[in-house]
Order: sequence, then structure tokens, then C-alpha cells
Amino acid sequence: MARFQQPWSIAFLPDGNIFVTERPGRLRIIRNGVLDPNPVPGLPRVHVQGLQGLMDVVLHPRFSENKWVYIAYHKPVLNPDAFPAADGRPAMAGETTLMRGTWNGTALVDVKDIFRSGATRTEASRIGFGRDGMLYMTISAGGTGPDVFRSADPNDYAGKTVRLRDDGTIPPDNPFVNKPGYKPGIYTLGHRNGHSMVLNPETGEFWVTEQGPNGGDEINILKPGANYGWPYVSHGRNYMGPKISENPWREEFEPPAVVWVPSIAVTGGTFYTGDRFPGWRRNFFVGGLREGETPRTGQLQRIEFNDKWEELRREPMLRELHQRIRDVRQGPDGLLYVLTGEERGALLRIEPGEPAQ
Repeated sequence: MARFQQPWSIAFLPDGNIFVTERPGRLRIIRNGVLDPNPVPGLPRVHVQGLQGLMDVVLHPRFSENKWVYIAYHKPVLNPDAFPAADGRPAMAGETTLMRGTWNGTALVDVKDIFRSGATRTEASRIGFGRDGMLYMTISAGGTGPDVFRSADPNDYAGKTVRLRDDGTIPPDNPFVNKPGYKPGIYTLGHRNGHSMVLNPETGEFWVTEQGPNGGDEINILKPGANYGWPYVSHGRNYMGPKISENPWREEFEPPAVVWVPSIAVTGGTFYTGDRFPGWRRNFFVGGLREGETPRTGQLQRIEFNDKWEELRREPMLRELHQRIRDVRQGPDGLLYVLTGEERGALLRIEPGEPAQ
């Protein structure tokens, strides 16, 4: 349908147009099914390095009234711990940041940072609005080395989900407000690398996909104040083979709802609630970049649940593409839209096939 450079996220506008973020720092728009060759103007400078860059995009629940667009990104800041570049320029780092702008039909205007986490050396970030009108956001921690312990540090936003008002301020009823040693925006802690922030349409709970190391991908259902245990418990192994933990669960930590061993490098997700695929209602779809550290094994997975949201079965899909799947969303037309997270990525639309004869 359209080609992009490392696309990350999708947002559907009420007029039928579609926003797509590209990790290298561009917001693109599809108008009437055609990708505008020019990026949307108005974005600030984005720090693009490793897996940092432009991340998630969502619209305010009352977008038709206020035209507010929210984007998670990595803001360039000075890195005092690194040596200057060879040309003498200061070393920079990326700080997980939330910005808000107003969409005027052609550009984002009145763009400003409304929440700065202070957390650098992070990766994925996803955002979503809850039924309470608050905005929730994942902030990843380092996947290896000493940075993994930041997820357990309550005075560091890395490895946490946060809960904010729509202006970026901290709600007074957050779980750790006024608790000494805790960042006040924290909603949950003990995460590794959160790649979705998806509201369950029946329960109102957020489902967060979380990449493990070599195995141990998870879906976590957010509960206020809960600790999900990274790096002390995991079903995975580190990249050199040893287990992360001899016991993948401890009583003081919240267990995952779904686990992948081996890892599929799980990414964005969506619940299907439409009418175009009636047999898929209540199913959860997730993307995956690869399976078991094997290149070119990206896929989409369909997960089916019983009435108590207990997993029944999984179905891998789109493996024949040999593409990394970065995000999946249900469109307002009831179809599924899938982003391939490649250097030359694409937005795919999944439609019902012809009935068997």
C-alpha cells in the first residue's frame, strides 16, 4: 500500500487519513490511500540512534474537538558520560519524552514537550488513553548489562509505565504519589521493553507486550502499583544462553498473562472487535520481529482466549513474507493494518478472502 523507512506506529484520523511514524524522526500521512511524499511539518528534533527515535502516535479521545496529537519520542540531550565525537561536537543521548501538538490539517502546530522522563539509554515507548481519561506510557529499560536493574529502581522512570493527565502533569491518585524514593508518575514497575499499550475493550485494562531477552516475551495486564519482576524473574535466557532466573515467578511479582519461549521479539498489538472477520472477535493480534533469534522469521500472531481471558491457542500468520512486523491495528473499517518494520517498510491491509467454493 505504501513504503516507509522503519515505520513504527499507526493512528487513524476521523477523516479517513492515516498517520504513520517513522523511527528516523518523521511523521507521515496517507491521504485517500496515497502516501504524501512530504513528512508532516512541525516535529521537534529527534535523537535517532540504535533503537531510539520517533515512537508511538495517538489522538486525544476528543480529537474532533481539540485536534491534539500525542507522540512519544527520544529527545536529544547532552550525554555527560560519553566522550565528544571525533569532530569535537558534544556527545548526545536520547531522553524518552512525550510531546503534544495540534493538527491543523497540514501540520502540527503549538508543539511542546509535556512530559520528560529524564530516562536515557532507553528504547521502545508506547502510549494510550485509558477509560479514566488519563494517558499511559511505557518507558523501556536497557535490555542487557547493568542498566537492567533500573527497572527495579523506583527513582528511575526506565522500565516503568507512567500515568499522566492529558497535559502531562501527574494525577494525585497515582499509586506512588508522595511516597519517598518513588517517581510520582509511576503506574507499574519491573518492565523490560514495552511495545504496546492496548486497552482491552471488555475489561478496560491495559495489555502491554514486553520483549524478553532470548525467550521470555510477555503480555502483562497492568494493575496499579504492581511490580512485574524484571530483571529478577523471567521465562527467558540471556543472549549467551544461561537462564535469567532459576525461578520464573515469585509471589511478590505480578505474573504475565501470556509468555513466548522462544521469543518472537513481540511488538505492537490490537484487540479485534470488528465485523469483517467475525471468527476473530475477542482475539488479540501481536507483531513479532523474529522467532528464536533466527533472521527473517517475523510474523503476526493471532491469540484466542476463553471467556475468562485465558489463552486457548495461537496462530502464526504472514511468516511467508519474511518481514519484521512492528505494529498491528484495527482500522475504523474493521480491517487489520500491519506495519513491516523494515528499512523499506510497508503498511499492509488484511482483508477477508473469497469464500471457499
